[in-house]
Amino acid sequence: MASYVDGFVVPVPRRKLAAYRAMSRKGGKVWREHGALEYTECVADDVKPGKYTSFPQSVKLKANEVVVFAWIRYKSRRHRDQVNAKVMKDPRLASMMDPRKMPFDGKRMFWGGFRTFVDM
Repeated sequence: MASYVDGFVVPVPRRKLAAYRAMSRKGGKVWREHGALEYTECVADDVKPGKYTSFPQSVKLKANEVVVFAWIRYKSRRHRDQVNAKVMKDPRLASMMDPRKMPFDGKRMFWGGFRTFVDM
């Protein structure tokens, strides 16, 4: 099945991982209710700094942080745009959008949209 994916990587302080998980569960529920096909967040278990680049280096990971790698799957880019428009207006997420209240440094987060290339 062809699909579209929003992927993101974020550094999360270990002491704030529970708060981040709560935020993610809330966000995932909202995305799914508005039509996302899948919402997945994974915490790093086996990622090491590389010679030139890696997940830890990509977010300038600090010693007290862990990398979260995540994705949201949609039917298409058009579907993604429709879902995200609804999500961004959802009042349940308003409190989560304040950078001062986020349980991570949003300036070191990165994300992007991807067309499915191989799906087996």
